[in-house]
Amino acid sequence: MTFLKRIAYLISAVALFGGLAATGHASQPTEWGLGLQDAASPTAVALEEFHELLLYIIVAVCVVVLVLMLYVMFRFSEKRNPVPSKTSHNTLLEIIWTAVPVIILVIIAIPSFKILYAADSNPDTEMTIKAIGKQWYWSYEYPDQGDFTFDAYMKSEDELEPGEPRLLATDNAIVVPVNTKIRLLVTGDDVIHSFAMPSMGLKLDGVPGRINETWFEVTAEGTYYGQCSEICGTGHSYMPIMIKAVSKEEFAKWVEFAKDEFAAIEDNRSVQVAQLN
Repeated sequence: MTFLKRIAYLISAVALFGGLAATGHASQPTEWGLGLQDAASPTAVALEEFHELLLYIIVAVCVVVLVLMLYVMFRFSEKRNPVPSKTSHNTLLEIIWTAVPVIILVIIAIPSFKILYAADSNPDTEMTIKAIGKQWYWSYEYPDQGDFTFDAYMKSEDELEPGEPRLLATDNAIVVPVNTKIRLLVTGDDVIHSFAMPSMGLKLDGVPGRINETWFEVTAEGTYYGQCSEICGTGHSYMPIMIKAVSKEEFAKWVEFAKDEFAAIEDNRSVQVAQLN
């Protein structure tokens, strides 16, 4: 087997490995996991498809560049070209290596801007949830379901139920109905936090004194895990986020339970996210 054939086989193996890494899935973070978590929202599906597109483009670019480098190394070596070329420029070649990257960037930019616009748009949402980052836990408010609020702390290892992941389960979860467009408002009480839920394509900073807004829609029932992804102090790694997506009937029952279980929001609270109509 020649050296170039070995290189070709190596490139193919790398491309195959990259494809496997991109298509592998997990409902929550797993040990030695290489793939993305299962997409559970329209935004996450779009991001996953964009990720696949980028993978193919990047692999193709790497293969072309590597092949060209190897070709130049062997074709224009000192042994084969004792007298070096003194070519200063090539107009056609310069046009090609300028136009091709521009075309590639346009191909990348079009779906990227579409996803960015869709995530930043404000569709007709059916309910609002407010998330307030604090050192080092989250507070949540449901203004459309009775204006109640509760805190969510990470569970210690001795509090975990069977099947609950370490460092990701919380004592209280955000409960949402499936197939419902939900407006999410995020802010911070003390320092900058970040609300991140990979399976839903969510990542929104919580900045004190500022309200950031996005939306999401969970398409499948289940429990999803995320974390604060902005370094916010010594307890940063202990700020997990847990979302339980249930049917609309189960959500209505949970709301009645939550109204009795959790306190109503008081006007004199330290952090109050403004009502947006």
